[in-house]
Amino acid sequence: MPCRALAIGQVLFVEGQIPQAFYLVADGEIEARFISEGGDTSTLERMRYPRLFGLSAFVTQRPARYEAAALLESRVWLITEPAYRLLMDDCPVFARALMLEFARRFEGNLGLLGAARHDSAQQRLRMALRQLVRERGTTSADPAWRTVTATQLDVARSAHLSRQTVNTLLATAEAQGWLRRQYRQLSVRLDALG
Repeated sequence: MPCRALAIGQVLFVEGQIPQAFYLVADGEIEARFISEGGDTSTLERMRYPRLFGLSAFVTQRPARYEAAALLESRVWLITEPAYRLLMDDCPVFARALMLEFARRFEGNLGLLGAARHDSAQQRLRMALRQLVRERGTTSADPAWRTVTATQLDVARSAHLSRQTVNTLLATAEAQGWLRRQYRQLSVRLDALG
């Protein structure tokens, strides 16, 4: 499987493109995002090793529904048709891992759908913080807390809320004592995330 290096900001594939491979993040960070006609972006997910992505469009041979670009200097493994066939036919561990990945994503999609239709802004904020902690949280001196490198805009995109709403919610969380804000960092008390 070839490995491709991506510079910061480099686009791996665009919405509407039919990919000839799917990808595994080797290192760095890849952002999956929608781009509106007006040029606004909406982040779907930020992906780090060992995240697979682009599989749906590759397998169905339909146009990609999102764009993937490097947020950091990154490398991705390209899993092309021959490698895909070999892994699926001769490596049952891969096929089982892929099924588990699909099940997790389906569950996550149901959660997002529920959040978009039913959850309050506060619940969406907590869900976004849980995701950020899971993806990039680091332990702090107190094991009850996790620190995340993220801006207010990062949180707003993950929660699908405006920056102003997120600013208000973060201030409330800070006043309640379960969140601390530093420059480009948030510390979150785990028990507050549910």
